[in-house]
Amino acid sequence: MNDTMPTETVVNLTPSAVSQVKSLLAGDPENAGKNLRIYVEGGGCSGMEYGLVLDEKREGDITADFDGATVVVDVVSADYLRGAQIDYVDSLTGGGFKISNPNARHSCGCGKSFEA
Repeated sequence: MNDTMPTETVVNLTPSAVSQVKSLLAGDPENAGKNLRIYVEGGGCSGMEYGLVLDEKREGDITADFDGATVVVDVVSADYLRGAQIDYVDSLTGGGFKISNPNARHSCGCGKSFEA
């Protein structure tokens, strides 16, 4: 297995998102050594759906470090996510990670799905 991962800035994290990722990683010992995986899969109300999960690096992943918060993206998802910005909003209504994706022709009102 090749431990060298391509490094590229596919997505950008805002300082708020970086802080939240670090908090999630520090809050549970089971998350030690994990990274924020951002991916795209078929589904949702607009055809494609975003996913975010704490996960291990995999062979072929593209990685980027944001002040100690590492993001991993698989090569297929990278084509859909290139140039996207990930923010974290702490709000009673509609809080959570928000993705602004310049590649989305149409986004759903839920903010979790889009049309490529």
